[in-house]
Amino acid sequence: MPHQIAGRHLGRNTARRKALFKGLVTQVLQHERIETTEAKAKAVRADIEKVITLAKRGDVHARRLVLKTVNDKKVVEKLFDKIGPRFKERNGGYTRIIKLGPRHGDAAEMVLLELTERETE
Repeated sequence: MPHQIAGRHLGRNTARRKALFKGLVTQVLQHERIETTEAKAKAVRADIEKVITLAKRGDVHARRLVLKTVNDKKVVEKLFDKIGPRFKERNGGYTRIIKLGPRHGDAAEMVLLELTERETE
């Protein structure tokens, strides 16, 4: 039994897992809510929190650090121009997970991963 191995592997090797997390972070910041499995949502939640905290700083170095995690430059602009200032007074807890029930195909627990203070359209 492997001990002291941090993080969730989600049945993927390192490169595919990192690519999955980058994609999920980008999609959550772009759409401000996504539907995914509970395991993926819990795994990527910390990355989203770190990126939003960097966006609250707003300096050039923080932008460059965020570009390592977020794939799309337009999403980074949105993060620093809109999302970061929206959470300026908040010290954490930028996301929420709402359970939706099992998926029909494989009964995986589905959740809605969204930002707590979403922009109303």
